[in-house]
Amino acid sequence: MADYQLHCFAQSGNAYRVALMLNLIGADWEPVFVDFFVKGVQRTSEYRADINEMGEVPVLVHGGRKLSQSGVCLTYLAKRSERFKPNGEDEELEALRWIIFDNQKVNGYLGPYRFLRCFARPAGDPTVLGFLKGRIDNSLAILDRRLAARPYVLGERATIADLSLVGYLFYPPEEFGFDIAAQYSNIALWLTRIKALPRWKHPYELMPGHPLPRG
Repeated sequence: MADYQLHCFAQSGNAYRVALMLNLIGADWEPVFVDFFVKGVQRTSEYRADINEMGEVPVLVHGGRKLSQSGVCLTYLAKRSERFKPNGEDEELEALRWIIFDNQKVNGYLGPYRFLRCFARPAGDPTVLGFLKGRIDNSLAILDRRLAARPYVLGERATIADLSLVGYLFYPPEEFGFDIAAQYSNIALWLTRIKALPRWKHPYELMPGHPLPRG
């Protein structure tokens, strides 16, 4: 058995953050498929009792630990590996600030928007999608301005703040109906830098469950 197991599925940007981190640090890890779309495994009483009471992915298993919430998982892996770790209290607080902003405002809006547009049946209400798109545009503009002055979110090197913020940004533009990299030049350059990191892989390469079965 691998040192780490990650309960995940390919379409989850939240899980991708952790899968990407595991790959980038060269961890001995394996994905454990959570059938979100067909069987709704994450909502079962067994999953809640044995894996995560919150009924969510990702869940990172390491020895006797079961860690949920991607920010917690990223922090744990950074401390253990000494990779992508913020240095000192100021950087730790700044990384936390951007991870929370990401979870609430960047991928916190992108994830539901993509799900409602691409995967929900019936598709999301256009009014709701319009509301979310406005919030997405504002949040991405903030990130783009941040990256105008530095190659990575905290400065000269990639940290867990970057790995959190890219959670949904490598998924195909057609799943969103707009091309983030084409609209935000600083984000585009930053994504190119992230892709150049050794052992980077696309979410659909790292995690099981793609393509979705056609019913």
